[in-house]
Amino acid sequence: MNTSLTRRHFLKSAGALGAAVAFPTIIPASVLGANAPSKRVALGHIGVGGQGGGVMSGLLGLPQGTSVAVCDPFKDRREQAARQVEQRYADRRAQGSYKGCRAYRDFRELLACDDIDAVVVATPDHWHVPIAIAAVRAGKDVYVEKPLGISMEHDKAMREAVHQCQAVFQYGTQQRSFDQHCGFAAELVRNGYIGDLKAVHVIAPNGETGGQAVPQPVPEGLDYDLWLGPAPVTPYTTDRVIGTGRWHIYDYAIGFIAGWGAHPLDIAHWGCPHIPVEYEGSGRIPTDGLFDTVVDWNVRGRYASGAEYTLKTGGDLTTFVGTKGWVAAGRGRGTLRAEPASLLSVKIKPEEIHLLQENNHYADFLNCVLTRRTPVSNIDSAVQSDFMSHLGDIAVRTGRKIRWDPAKEQIVGDDAAARMMKRTMRAPWTI
Repeated sequence: MNTSLTRRHFLKSAGALGAAVAFPTIIPASVLGANAPSKRVALGHIGVGGQGGGVMSGLLGLPQGTSVAVCDPFKDRREQAARQVEQRYADRRAQGSYKGCRAYRDFRELLACDDIDAVVVATPDHWHVPIAIAAVRAGKDVYVEKPLGISMEHDKAMREAVHQCQAVFQYGTQQRSFDQHCGFAAELVRNGYIGDLKAVHVIAPNGETGGQAVPQPVPEGLDYDLWLGPAPVTPYTTDRVIGTGRWHIYDYAIGFIAGWGAHPLDIAHWGCPHIPVEYEGSGRIPTDGLFDTVVDWNVRGRYASGAEYTLKTGGDLTTFVGTKGWVAAGRGRGTLRAEPASLLSVKIKPEEIHLLQENNHYADFLNCVLTRRTPVSNIDSAVQSDFMSHLGDIAVRTGRKIRWDPAKEQIVGDDAAARMMKRTMRAPWTI
């Protein structure tokens, strides 16, 4: 048995016995003083740009984890992230200095480190699954930013790897923890307080159009070939790599129908743990500029139960409609609404379904790594909600009704649409 599996087995056993678990001592106890517990997860961060940097900052404030390595193909980003980690730990030391966070260009070097227990994958979308699969195969637990895969084939492969390697997987749908009213809304639905479910309506922010396609010199300090990875080789432009462009280019993503839609669709699947079996709709694929993912989408569908499903552009909201009332929730406490209003005063009984875990999404991940319990945003739900994004996108792109077989996890009756469940990866990259 290799070292990583031995550690996982030991961690599980130790948690069951209530024993203290000793992780690799990267930062001495003197760094954190009385707040330095014996149970500590050694973390590596892959992708430390905007979202990755934000997640890293959130994890740096938690006593359950220690950030020991960062990775990014941008030299300035990884060096700045390493300095941020070291400064954060230095501020907690009496001496006022600390060195010990390693910076890597290539994620494979980070994953080869035996002293890293878990990694955060916050790269551009097209790298989420390939890197996360490599991580769990290397014996690491993973926190993976949303959306999940750029194809349904990626989603399935990620799920298989997580289960096969017995890895802890947390999906970056933070509304399950930081916006606990979303969990309460889902509990009302799951426990029958709105009656039989008749409809689920989801809205998510629209995508962007435009983007400058004129080739530009690759910036100094960027390994652009590694940034592209499994994506097709294309000339560098700032709008392709810097800022929001990578979310709206089909080579790297399927757009905000997944990139932001992941949040309200995740709540939809939390409240109704099934996905629709039919999808059809309209939308627009921009032809001017660099960005070419679907915008202005209006997807309609049906669950196997006959309940209606819609996914439209707008804000960030999931509404469940039942025979006894409705409840809606989205980003921000003010989005929680219900009819009748008395639903908002319901107290979920001890014997009923309870969905909430921690009120901090990052702490939930670290605690699950330590205890081996399942995180609140687990791999099985992540795959299903991501399927909803892809099936809506395929329906818009084909202009046809898409029928989904949930048992076989296959599009049926449309071979051309079924082929869109896969993506070709640039050699030598595979999953």
